Amino acid sequence: MTAAPATLWSFLASSPLIWLLATLLAYQLAQAIYARAGFTPLLHPVVVSVAILVAVLRLTGTPYQTYSDGVRFIHFLLGPATVALAVPLYRQVKAIRRNWLALLFAAAAGSAASAAVAMGTGALLGASRPTVLSLAAKSVTMPIAMSVTEKIGGSPSLTSALVMLTGIFGTCMAQIILRGLKIPDADAGGFALGVAAHGIGTSRALQISQEMGAFAGLAMGLAGILTAFFLPFLIQAL
Repeated sequence: MTAAPATLWSFLASSPLIWLLATLLAYQLAQAIYARAGFTPLLHPVVVSVAILVAVLRLTGTPYQTYSDGVRFIHFLLGPATVALAVPLYRQVKAIRRNWLALLFAAAAGSAASAAVAMGTGALLGASRPTVLSLAAKSVTMPIAMSVTEKIGGSPSLTSALVMLTGIFGTCMAQIILRGLKIPDADAGGFALGVAAHGIGTSRALQISQEMGAFAGLAMGLAGILTAFFLPFLIQAL
């Protein structure tokens, strides 16, 4: 940059609003790409917007902490957005009451299988113990996964990348597997997406139908709670 643009950028970068605006623009661009690509999970807006923002931060030499400070308002909005998932869930409350025991066991079985298969595969391929532990919580939502991984001795930064990859892969494969197994039910499909692909799967389920999104949100919550409560004890017992 020449002196004048560098001075202008230095002025803009000092304002926290610049990174809030950059984040919103990146997400809008990513959403347009996602729609243009026919809503393929490979170009999910979360993935594309993160890639755009990482590129901008590197090109401008901006520290992550500066960016994080500028988008605190978005962090604040995550709470109400999560609570809003209760609206479609409330509309399915009768079906949930009828099947609560089956849903609870399905969430427990899905969470246990996900952790066991990931850790077993990592161990068989010769991964180090911290890497194996980092795989354990890869299928639950990011904040819970990072907190659980830190508690059991894994690497939260590695887990964050694995959570993202799990969400994309799970969303890509879940619908193919459900079609192959001839499971057309929105409740079963949504629940599978929530357990296997956490928030990314839930957002995809909400795009398909409110019912599917409700059960995906329920599964994501149950899987997160069960993993947070039981995984640390199971790891200590091994």
